[in-house]
Amino acid sequence: MAGINRGYGMTTTTLSRVDLNLLVAMEVLLEERNVTKAAARLFITQPAMSKTLQRLRILFDDELFIRSGRELVPTTRALELRARLPLLLSEIEDVVAQKVFNPQEDAGVAHFATPEFVAVQLAPALTWELAGEAPHFALAISSKLENYQQHLRDGDLDFVLATDAKLPDEFVVTPVGGFSPAVWMRKGHPLASEKLTLENMLQYPFVQYYLLFASERITPISATRFDKTIAELGLKRRKVLVTDQLMTALYALQTSDCLMLATADDLKMEASMFEIVRKPYPEELAHDVYIPVSLFQHRRTLQSSMHRWLKERIIAATEKVQKIQDADRGVFN
Repeated sequence: MAGINRGYGMTTTTLSRVDLNLLVAMEVLLEERNVTKAAARLFITQPAMSKTLQRLRILFDDELFIRSGRELVPTTRALELRARLPLLLSEIEDVVAQKVFNPQEDAGVAHFATPEFVAVQLAPALTWELAGEAPHFALAISSKLENYQQHLRDGDLDFVLATDAKLPDEFVVTPVGGFSPAVWMRKGHPLASEKLTLENMLQYPFVQYYLLFASERITPISATRFDKTIAELGLKRRKVLVTDQLMTALYALQTSDCLMLATADDLKMEASMFEIVRKPYPEELAHDVYIPVSLFQHRRTLQSSMHRWLKERIIAATEKVQKIQDADRGVFN
């Protein structure tokens, strides 16, 4: 019989010419051993089913079925296919079907990046919830990252939680709240009992702790939001230490008269441990008293049930932290 001599070496070029619906028809024919019954199951006419059988014979270069009365007797080749088709069709179905993430059963690792001052608040509640709901799932959190857009694009990162930013349309930005900035200093600092003004603040040196992501190498001349704001007023501050290490910044703050810009609502345990006083921004900077935070993801993850599940948990955890902050807002140690 003339046709495609498939053997076991079919290439992708050959496969591209194959109608995979024929494999479904073959499976039904093997189960029914009758053209009319197979046609009924596939909701096609008996002549159409006969044509399908002919196409199968050409595809496999084998007669496949020998008629015996009203029944079709499978050939040796057909019996070989009967042993392999169920698994093959099941795997094809898995490939085509949308995978639904099952937290109780599925294993995996999600990579999440956020500044350290956010991570220390968010990670405990989020980790506890994930450990109970998804026992085989792990969350990898990083606070040191450059070029996070490219990492999201490449799949090295699943989510980034950082200050609101204008990103290309390929990214999804979901607002999740924000924080109020504050000036930190050691207990006993000369300004600890005074009302802050820009004038008296700028008399002291600063420890610059990078709360947020930097797109370039961190240096003392790197301009932050605060630097740009006071530059508009013709002012400048003196930085004696620039770091993205929270503990390093706090130790330096505790043992000097330096000031540090951080937040009003979080890191209460750290502030207490290092005897830190937090004071609101000077009134001259009233326009800069709230910094929004958003969750970033690449659009390629929008249809992933795992990413939808994890996003809901991250947002719920940030809302929980936000409620605590809102209850304490305006109260400084």
